[in-house]
Amino acid sequence: MVVLESCESGFEQKFEELLGRGAMDMEHVSSIVGGIIKAIRTEGNVALKRDISRFDGWEPASDSDLQVDIEEMEAAYKALDKDLKEALHLAYDRIKSYHEKQMPKSWIDFDDAGNILGQKVVPVDRAGLYIPGGKAAYPSSLLMNAVPAIVAGVEEIVVASPAPENQMNHLLLAAAHLCGIKKMFKVGGASAIAAMAYGTQTIPKVDVITGPGNIFVATAKKMVYGDVNIDMIAGPSEIGILADETAIPEYLAIDLLSQAEHDEMASSILITPSPKLAEAVRETLYIELGKLDREIIARKSIEERGAIIVTEDMEEAVGLMNRIAPEHLEVVTANPFELLPKIKHAGAIFLGPFTPEPIGDYMAGPNHTLPTGGTARFYSPLSTENFIKKSSIIAMSEEGINAIGEACALLAKTEGLTAHEKSVKVRLK
Repeated sequence: MVVLESCESGFEQKFEELLGRGAMDMEHVSSIVGGIIKAIRTEGNVALKRDISRFDGWEPASDSDLQVDIEEMEAAYKALDKDLKEALHLAYDRIKSYHEKQMPKSWIDFDDAGNILGQKVVPVDRAGLYIPGGKAAYPSSLLMNAVPAIVAGVEEIVVASPAPENQMNHLLLAAAHLCGIKKMFKVGGASAIAAMAYGTQTIPKVDVITGPGNIFVATAKKMVYGDVNIDMIAGPSEIGILADETAIPEYLAIDLLSQAEHDEMASSILITPSPKLAEAVRETLYIELGKLDREIIARKSIEERGAIIVTEDMEEAVGLMNRIAPEHLEVVTANPFELLPKIKHAGAIFLGPFTPEPIGDYMAGPNHTLPTGGTARFYSPLSTENFIKKSSIIAMSEEGINAIGEACALLAKTEGLTAHEKSVKVRLK
């Protein structure tokens, strides 16, 4: 794992390379994804079943084979171990409680002239959730995508997740039952995105698609955006850690590995003004690395995309981290809340030594679907707002339009829109 010092020659160039960590070669796969989308739009289930045979290693005998039986979800839920079932419920309840607090509200405002202005918040009719199922299965991603949709009041939730060899993770099915999912399909990759965006004979067209995936999924989401809304273009997972000499090296090393084990493309970056801590974390990390079940994946991630940066002081460390704008940011310092006002860009911020990133992945409550690759500069975490839309409410009284109508008509006239001008003026005294 590379160790960089901010004062060394050539640091800026090496740091710029780190900033490019989230770059995805979408151009390379765009023609493939474009072909998949076109086939789904024109052939529907025929193309869908062909893609499943090609990518997932099984052949649906009929259209009905594409859908997961509700009874199968219920059976998976009932078969859960008691402790696992309780953990799933605890996660569901905490996620639901958090997202209920962030739900935007409709409002109406009356002024002295009798005008009424307001905002109406309504859920989309149908949401499509993509849940990855490649290198690992992610029931937690189903909770994180389904619960805010449920809180928002979405009438119909459609789930798509790949089923390699026609096998689906039992905990994923159990989570689907807990969330009350009625339509779940064994479809993955760009094919799933296209099917939800445009509909097939079996899969209904949705209004918004959320959920992470590989480069093919990300490219497909980008291509269908506009015909359907999406949450964000998510890339490989990442963690940034700001730490001082008070941090425990073992904690930081394991936390860095918690992202590295996701994917070879994941990035784990520690920034600290303490050379002693930097070296201790590096040594501990390699000790812990050998204990992981996914050691090969984590090792490649750490050695190709990981970094430890030693700065002159914490102020410089914060500045560099703001440029990185990480998906997950841990702040492990003597007084982490003192740094909070200085942090401008991060998907989720974890404060203090007892707040490891995985607690946010599963149980804390805030959403774990987060902006990656520096897009935390302009994207926010998945929330109830991804599943609602807002309509403006306007009701002018006679007194009200007389008060502002002349100014409105003048602006319309200035823009050369005569009918606009007249539409207002005919209503004025």
